[in-house]
Amino acid sequence: MQTSDFDYQLPPELIAQTPLEPRDSSRLLVLDRASGQISHRRFTEIVEYLRAGDVMVFNQSRVIPARLRGRRADTGGRVEFLLLRESSPNVWQALAQPGRRLRPGARVILEPPATSPGSGAKSPQAPLCKVGVDGGLIAEVVASNDDGTKMVRLPAGADLDRLGYVPLPPYIHHRLDDPERYQTVYAKDPGSAAAPTAGLHFTQDLLEKIRSTGVETAFVTLHVGLDTFRPVQHEDPAQHQIHTEYYEIPPETAGTLNRARADGRRIIAVGTTTVRVLEQTAQDMAKRGQSQFDAQSGWADLFILPGHEFKLVDAMITNFHLPRSTLLMLVSAFAETGRNEEGPPGVSGRTVVLAAYQEAIEQNYRFYSFGDAMLIL
Repeated sequence: MQTSDFDYQLPPELIAQTPLEPRDSSRLLVLDRASGQISHRRFTEIVEYLRAGDVMVFNQSRVIPARLRGRRADTGGRVEFLLLRESSPNVWQALAQPGRRLRPGARVILEPPATSPGSGAKSPQAPLCKVGVDGGLIAEVVASNDDGTKMVRLPAGADLDRLGYVPLPPYIHHRLDDPERYQTVYAKDPGSAAAPTAGLHFTQDLLEKIRSTGVETAFVTLHVGLDTFRPVQHEDPAQHQIHTEYYEIPPETAGTLNRARADGRRIIAVGTTTVRVLEQTAQDMAKRGQSQFDAQSGWADLFILPGHEFKLVDAMITNFHLPRSTLLMLVSAFAETGRNEEGPPGVSGRTVVLAAYQEAIEQNYRFYSFGDAMLIL
């Protein structure tokens, strides 16, 4: 298995630049992983593939305004930070651009948005926090990490809601007028540097319709971090270093999962981040010899590649992912399961997924964060 095995060619015009309205009007490619059969539907029709007793699990992490812009205090050069994780009060792990010249001790005068992030309205005039050089807000680089990230100290009392920008992915070039459009309708726990995008297709009305069919909904939290942005650079993907992301399983979700497993009911994960939480937890339970879920929190470091034995997830909803990405590898791993007995011999989950991607390209599906969705059964 090589990283190049997960490559494909995508016409640039199929990269979705803006979200659809309403959210659930996106297209839905339904993939039967056992047979490789594909159906083309609308996302609102997902209800037809659900049955009473299913448990649909969502990631309720909320995106923070994690992109900060400014200029170096010494040279005036432009700098941009993408905050990934707060490691201690006011100190964040961050991607920096340009990062190579930002050494420990470098100070950056932050420039708050002229408007409140994405809203089009003027920002409040109250102080954002304690000011520094020339009345500006000063961030200081305190360390450089081996993975290329920086440790950045923000001013005490810095208010990210008024200081930062919505961190849209680099392949989206259009301005987002409403930053809530890059949040799921059920987003609750702030902490992500990117949205769990499979959930962007759901509306409150669709959620109520799903629940009315007897499907249970449950919520976990995983704060999306560095690996959403890092490509796999090694030709052997097993050499890729996966980074940890903080997760939580609340007590009510643990109870729901325990009952579903005891009854043999399907567990449907909404998004790769939810898959990662559930499979990380199941793996940790097996190591401890534990048979029941309980409320917990921790750091997910599970790298799911083809060959992974899925212990909990029976179906998943996901978007279309970038070539050579860890997310495409995860989806391929999931498609691999369930094929051993029913699928054609010699056809891998990766082959099935890439064939589905090729058909999506031929059918002009929209790709990536604001794009269309897949349901893999």
